[in-house]
Amino acid sequence: MYAYPVNFEQDGDTVLVTFPNIPEAITFGEDEGEALLQAQDALETALELYVDAGRPLPVAAVKGERFIAPTLLVQAKLRLYEAMLTQGVRKSELARRLGWHMPQVDRVLDLEHVSKMPQVEQAASALGIHMELA
Repeated sequence: MYAYPVNFEQDGDTVLVTFPNIPEAITFGEDEGEALLQAQDALETALELYVDAGRPLPVAAVKGERFIAPTLLVQAKLRLYEAMLTQGVRKSELARRLGWHMPQVDRVLDLEHVSKMPQVEQAASALGIHMELA
């Protein structure tokens, strides 16, 4: 669901990694293997910029393209974030629905915070979303 097209391009002694749909995500590696490892981190960092700014997420990959996806936890958080945008639910409203303090809501939406999956699922449930790994 959150897999994004990626380009690998030899750039002198390094391999440059760019994402056509996410111009903020740029990284490199000494070879394609290292560049691939750096790509997921660059992707997640760039997506965090969208979440922090309250902007809609870029369009994900089309079948058949080479792509990179965030970790499963980050994908779950992105789904939660998109549901909040779609439903017009602010963080304060989510906190009220869950009976949580604002720092708890901030952490569950923070892509860098290692939240426990049950917390993300509970927040999604408060928005009427059922999450399952398929």
